[in-house]
Amino acid sequence: MSFANLKKQSKAGSLTDKLIKQVEKLNDKNSNVDDRIWKPTVDKSGNGYAIIRFLPEPEGCDLPWTRVYTHAFQGPGGWFIENSLTTLGQKDPVSEHNSQLWNSGSDANKEIARKQKRRLSYYSNIYVISDPANPENEGRVFLYKYGKKIFDKIQEAMKPEFVDETAINPFDLWSGANFKMKIRKVEGYQNYDKSEFEKPSALFDDDDKLEKVYSQEHDLNEFTAPDKFKSYDDLKKRLVYVLGMNQPTKRQDPEVAQEEATWERERSGDYSTPAATPEPAVASGAGASSSDDEDDSLSYFAKLVNS
Repeated sequence: MSFANLKKQSKAGSLTDKLIKQVEKLNDKNSNVDDRIWKPTVDKSGNGYAIIRFLPEPEGCDLPWTRVYTHAFQGPGGWFIENSLTTLGQKDPVSEHNSQLWNSGSDANKEIARKQKRRLSYYSNIYVISDPANPENEGRVFLYKYGKKIFDKIQEAMKPEFVDETAINPFDLWSGANFKMKIRKVEGYQNYDKSEFEKPSALFDDDDKLEKVYSQEHDLNEFTAPDKFKSYDDLKKRLVYVLGMNQPTKRQDPEVAQEEATWERERSGDYSTPAATPEPAVASGAGASSSDDEDDSLSYFAKLVNS
């Protein structure tokens, strides 16, 4: 770079912007962020826009998507963030614990189960057509992690609700369709309701370009590989630790407890009728989530209860 260009970029502030982006990338790498995964960018108002193209299943994969169930909640012992064995059709200690809470008949326990529910994520390969916030992503193949709302959009395109709508395969390179992603912030969560597929068209009219894009796809099988999941016993140990279930609980005879409570009230001059003893508290997870997979999780608990 010449001295003149260096001075010009310095005045424009582009050197600072470039360094900031490099630092952000470095921080992402240090925080184990997978730079293969594309994420839509939103502004301060929570709005975002991009155009992507869902790609077909890569060689060796049966479907153009894979889905993974995870658990992420906080307890007295810290955070529990793990893949759920239910992804593989196996028993999972968290789901079993949640089903017991759900089956207890207690509304409080059901609320705990909701907070500790499994979350559903999908992974697909995409081609980024337009990303105004990050133009360097345009023309590149990425993995895209998305939830049930986006998957519903895909299903609606493949199996439209009305007879005057034509079914399409959004993942087809020739007869698929670009997806216009329109993000809004609604009640604190990202909302994709206004997102839509364009009219069907080929991604490119050049098969050589299409083949090049196809060759750059990422293997989706890795997300459900055995090494991505801990054993049932290891997950159980972690769950017990996070929820503090291994901590000894002080138990007291109900009659003794009632006598002590009565003595304490009389000592303080309170002779009113004692209130009903509250139900024992149950350790709960923290953190709210969107309703993206609410129906799926509640349906899963119901099946466990009735099985």
